[in-house]
Formats: sequence, structure tokens, C-alpha cells
Amino acid sequence: MASSNKDVPESMQSFETPPTVPGKPMSVGQHMLDKGAAMLQSLKPIKMMQQHVCTFALYSHDMSRQIETHHFVTRINQDFLQCAVYDSDSSSARLVGVEYIVSDRIFETLPAEEQKLWHSHAYEIKSGLWMSPRVPGMIQSREHENLTKTYGKFWCTWQVDRGDVLPLGAPSLMMSPQGEPTGMVKPELVQKRDEKYNISSEDLKKLRLEIAEPEWINPNADIWRKTGKGFAVDIEKTEMKCTVPFP
Repeated sequence: MASSNKDVPESMQSFETPPTVPGKPMSVGQHMLDKGAAMLQSLKPIKMMQQHVCTFALYSHDMSRQIETHHFVTRINQDFLQCAVYDSDSSSARLVGVEYIVSDRIFETLPAEEQKLWHSHAYEIKSGLWMSPRVPGMIQSREHENLTKTYGKFWCTWQVDRGDVLPLGAPSLMMSPQGEPTGMVKPELVQKRDEKYNISSEDLKKLRLEIAEPEWINPNADIWRKTGKGFAVDIEKTEMKCTVPFP
């Protein structure tokens, strides 16, 4: 199944209500096992997640499909972040993808064909769409100044907006919002998010007017703006490389 394929088996669809993952409820024994493991294991990678960001993303192959995303961010160093992306910030949130974020310095070292898979963040930050729930704006301001100069590559592995109750098919490349009709986030999505967190994206936009625009946004990022074309991933059979010949 290609990432752009909308022909999902009916048994895997749930359009009327949010997707519910099939499976039996957690048993008492499983809860006890998980509690015990949490006490004994370090879970260091998870504990390195220090930020929660809420924003929006658009499917590269169909930018009319747009989703609210929740990024739980680990900063590896000053030039590289990695994010586990969920569809909400609730305890039952589904892990829908992963985003990698690099500074402009790293981005400029990437091959041109690789750069075309990435998107810029300047508009997303300046427009108030990117926000950290419940964190005062003054605390975020320095981070926002740095993030306007970054680029992200976001793979969606679970198309919950399509009604998939399980992660199906190939991953989908996602793009960031941009300040032109094709890349604008639907107002109703923004309004729903703002009401949930009791914020105003328009007010955030005004507060961020003084954040400097990047001197240079590489035109290979957000490549759809020049070409009018996106990317879709397909799956094809190929010969395996094996250390032992396959029987």
C-alpha cells in the first residue's frame, strides 16, 4: 500500500469516531509487570524528552489533508533535535510518526536531493502555529529565535485522520504550514487547538513579530512551492541480500 493510498480495508476504517486500536483491555498482570519494569529500568531515552510542542502538519502528496501534531522533543545537541510525534497529548495518544530537526548549518551540508524531503520552520514559528502548551511566551522566545532557522523531516507512520485503526501501508512525508494558500492550515483546525489550550494563535503571531526572519531559507526545502509536486512512498518487492542463500 502506497503512502498516498486511500483504499483502506473497511475493517480497518473508523471515520465516524476517532480510531480505536483493536485488542483486549490491559490485564491486571500486565499492569503489574509494567509497573515493576518501570521501577527497575532506566528508560533514559524517554526521560530525555524535555519539551512538548503542538503544531500542524500537511501531507506532502495531499496538502488538503492536515493534522494537529504533538511533538515530544529530545535535544541531542544545539544543532539536532528528534521528536516522537503523537496525535494528542492524552495518555491514550497514538504514536503517529517521527520528526528530525536540524539547524541551518547542518541542513546546508545535505545533498540537494535530500534537502527536498525537508521543510522550513520560520513561518510555522512566526505565525503562532508552533507553540508549547502551558509554557509562558517569555521562556520560549529564545528557543523560537533558534527554531526559525531550522529544517525538519517528518515521516507519518499512522494515518489516523484517514480512519486507520492500525498503522497501515508506507510512511508519508509531511510538510510544514506556509504563508500561501496551498500551505495554509484550515482555520477550524487552529480554532479547535486554540480553544483546547485557551490561547490565541493570532496573539502569539503578534508577540513574535520581532523575531528576526532567517537571512536565507534554502529553496530546496518546501520544494512543492517551486514545483507544485509532493512526494509519496510506495512499496515494491526486491531481491534480498542474504549471508546464506535463501532456499
